[in-house]
Amino acid sequence: MKIVPPALAAHLATGATPLAYCWRLTRRDGVVLGFTEHDRDLVYAGTTFSAASGFTASQIQQSLDLSIDNLNAAGALSSADLTETDILAGRYDDADVELFWVNWADPSQGLTIAVGNLGEVTRAGIAFSAEFRSIANRLNQKIGTTCERFCSARLGDTRCGIDLGASAFHGTATAATAGQITEVTVIGLAAFATDWFTFGTLSFTTGANTGLLLDVKAHLRTSGIDILQLWTPTPFAVAIGDIATVTAGCRKTLSVCRTKFGNITNFRGYPYIPGSDVITRYAVQGALNASGGSLFAGS
Repeated sequence: MKIVPPALAAHLATGATPLAYCWRLTRRDGVVLGFTEHDRDLVYAGTTFSAASGFTASQIQQSLDLSIDNLNAAGALSSADLTETDILAGRYDDADVELFWVNWADPSQGLTIAVGNLGEVTRAGIAFSAEFRSIANRLNQKIGTTCERFCSARLGDTRCGIDLGASAFHGTATAATAGQITEVTVIGLAAFATDWFTFGTLSFTTGANTGLLLDVKAHLRTSGIDILQLWTPTPFAVAIGDIATVTAGCRKTLSVCRTKFGNITNFRGYPYIPGSDVITRYAVQGALNASGGSLFAGS
């Protein structure tokens, strides 16, 4: 239950309610930003909420049960606050969000409407759209580990233990193709085996994509030429000569953990658990295997 401050409650009782939505975002890197749908900047709870982004919010739906509250906000990208590069770099992913109702005629009066995290952020030209997800969304997140054949650790994390800073697991590549592309031909990776960077990452250190981290779908080598296939096109055009750091990837299998990383003691999967095919097996009467046990069809 929300408790409305007495001053705001008295204001609401008058029937004239000049209220505006205000969003406060706290990114994972600690940067705090404020936005409002009002046509002027507002200062509330120690934060300046900017009107420069042309922020608008949809109607919010809230309930008393554990269903997820939802709200969408839209606005324009601006060089001062919201930039396309920051969004593409994932700096707003899962940012903490506080949503307020503020009396723009007297910004000392306000009420916290919801608290949660930023969901999907999409862009189209200079416009952006952001999704608010309430705290109830955390109930949909996986907590702990599950039993599966593939490793559940993230390459390089504390559970994995691999030092990705070692020279064997990263290389410097120079782009040999240009454009906003999903396949980047590179030079500089000849010392690494083909497929070495499959499921790894590509981070440009020069050019228009500087600072952006891209996921590598596959690392191919044809006639001595290395090609990095990306899951999505590069956000900005690549220029010939752009330099990037490429980090090794992992297929999450027991054999790769053993042969590529020599890290089988830290493998976090269960490669020998029975699959779903077990339920379709059936006994064959009179058939015995070498150890005297029954043979099962389909095994």
